Amino acid sequence: MIDETLAEAAEKMDRTIEAAKEDFATIRTGRAHPGMYSKVMVDYYGSPTPLMQLASFAVPEARTITISPFDISAMRAIEKALGDPEVGANPSSDGKMIRVTLPVLTEERRKEYVKLARSKGEDAKVAVRSHRRKAKDSIDKFVKDGEIGEDDGSRAEKELDALTKSHVDSVDEILKKKEAELLEV
Repeated sequence: MIDETLAEAAEKMDRTIEAAKEDFATIRTGRAHPGMYSKVMVDYYGSPTPLMQLASFAVPEARTITISPFDISAMRAIEKALGDPEVGANPSSDGKMIRVTLPVLTEERRKEYVKLARSKGEDAKVAVRSHRRKAKDSIDKFVKDGEIGEDDGSRAEKELDALTKSHVDSVDEILKKKEAELLEV
């Protein structure tokens, strides 16, 4: 019971870390990378489809990314999705591929991105702690119902705390790397 509860909490915390990595990848740094567009949805024949499923990406230069649609008829829809103010890209097309050139980040914009990264990091930590709380409630219920002893319950709680700390430290480490990447000129 305890092992299952701890394993389930660890799995959920691991998934939270992976989601945080994906969120951090969408934050633009000084270099172009395909992960920036991982959450862009394209209206493809009436249904929202992730851009990553409709095209291949290449990064020929540090601030340029080329997008080659698998289906040329989707070119207009992809350009429209990239031109959305929320995405903030300025796509140009030559009929076969779309080229997006990223402008140089200003110091002010870099600081905004750092704030955004910190916010996403804090959200990930809150999610990890939420998983901890749910697991702790389960352990407390096992102790209260007499399914496990109090010693086993406190030992499981210590293991859960160590697990939580390691995942929160992982989020901090990822955040530190992202901040360094953002502030690098």
